[in-house]
Amino acid sequence: MAYVIIFMHILGGMGALLIGMKALSENLTKLAHSKLKGLLDKTAKNRFSCVGIGTMVTVIGQSSAFTTVMVVGLVNAGIMTLFQATAMIMGANIGTTLVTWIVSLSNVEITVFFLAFAAAGALTVMISKKDKVVSVGNALAGFGLIFVGLMVMKDAFPTTGAEAEVIQKIFGAKIHPILLLLIGIGITALVQSSTAVNAIIISMVMGGIAIGGGEGNALYFIIIGSNIGTCVTALISSFGAAPNAKRAALIHFMFNLFGAVIFAVLLLSWKGFADTLLTPAFPKDPGMRIALFHTIFNVTCTAIFLPFTGLFVKLANLIVREKKKGEEEKTEDTGLIAEFDERLLRSPSVALAYLYQETGKMFSFAVDTLDGAFQAFLAKDIGATEGIAAENADLSEVNRRAVAYLVKLSAAALPIEDERTVSSLHYVLNDIMRIGELADNVTKYTRHYVNDELNFSDEFLEMLQNMYGKLKNLYVLSLATFLYKDLSKLREVDALEDEIDKDRKKLVSRHICRLNEGKCQPQNSSVFINLVGNLERAADHITFIAHSIEQSE
Repeated sequence: MAYVIIFMHILGGMGALLIGMKALSENLTKLAHSKLKGLLDKTAKNRFSCVGIGTMVTVIGQSSAFTTVMVVGLVNAGIMTLFQATAMIMGANIGTTLVTWIVSLSNVEITVFFLAFAAAGALTVMISKKDKVVSVGNALAGFGLIFVGLMVMKDAFPTTGAEAEVIQKIFGAKIHPILLLLIGIGITALVQSSTAVNAIIISMVMGGIAIGGGEGNALYFIIIGSNIGTCVTALISSFGAAPNAKRAALIHFMFNLFGAVIFAVLLLSWKGFADTLLTPAFPKDPGMRIALFHTIFNVTCTAIFLPFTGLFVKLANLIVREKKKGEEEKTEDTGLIAEFDERLLRSPSVALAYLYQETGKMFSFAVDTLDGAFQAFLAKDIGATEGIAAENADLSEVNRRAVAYLVKLSAAALPIEDERTVSSLHYVLNDIMRIGELADNVTKYTRHYVNDELNFSDEFLEMLQNMYGKLKNLYVLSLATFLYKDLSKLREVDALEDEIDKDRKKLVSRHICRLNEGKCQPQNSSVFINLVGNLERAADHITFIAHSIEQSE
């Protein structure tokens, strides 16, 4: 029965630790959402900057797996190059060392007060109704739970008695270092968190368990293995992704594998590594020694491999080949993405920024479709009808996926300003579809124009093109307003939209006068009035998209 109780304490402590890490990560990410988006936008060509960005994002997300999966998603979306991704992955490995240092603090007497953070955070959540304050409370509670879990796991291991002897025999048995490395890989792949594995190991050694016999470098082979095991999350997330996303996950694996090989050889060759470098620094604290080794491993590997970033990219390109022609999805040829990357949903604010950018591309695509339809009308080209219909079919499919992505984002924990943006994007996507449908209408008027042998005066066509020119200017202004959320441009947008409304009224009035004077064919009316009306409606939808930023502010 005693062993069952010990096992339950370990499970309970691990559960508290994992929940605490999840709460801390999610709420730090939520609190720092704007900074996180800003960091990921700064995908500089300088490899050192990318390492720094990867480190900072991991510190915010409290997980190298979080950062790596995000990087895979950004590469898959074409937002980040493989060169940038490689350096950021290296930085992510450095960032994760901070969490291990925090975990190792559980043996310091003052950290017992960190347990109170769980209660303080919970109290904050119950009292406050403000979104940011609640996030702070949840983050504090998560931080406190990490130490609750660590304390429970550490205290689970008895230090005296028959149970202590049995546990020591089981976990303290001498095991070949390579087998310990494989154990580290397996456990981390199962838990999908190297930090959690490091925390368990730290709790065990602080509880008096001499893992691997407690001799020499044995313990540190598990830490090396955990760095390889953490690659599993990114590798799994790359399944079914574009070749570049698979390459990014592969680079993460190669970086940790090559580093593990170097350090495994070093530890096997240099038996006194731990006694020479680690023990003198923290003679009485094995947890701190683990944190120090974890830091040495990741910083050294980054220093060794960073100059060879380009080589990692070339090797990944060699292993993961490009798809053959015809294998890519149809929508890739149009400039629209085939899928919205769900990897980015790990950070909802970043996923929203990504979707916002793609919505801007859809807006441009819809207006380009309308432009193609209008130019075909002027050229009396009914052959363009099929192409316009195909483009609208692509637009409709991507729109459907975008709406589904928005629904998933709505279920995530988002800051209030991002929730407003999600709401506004539903309307924007609807406006984009209406523009595509109006392009389809214009192709119908072209068929009537040609098949019914209608004639329009040069004066009408000139006025029509002048009106359409203003519509194109309105689009350029509205797109900039939408993408950069520039409220100052809305007055210009409204003024230009008013001009287009006046042009429609002027054109219709002029047409009626020409009908009354017998200068225009009556059969022209249906095409003329509907075409001008459709262009004015397109201007309305373009204006609505610009004004959507008011709802998201």
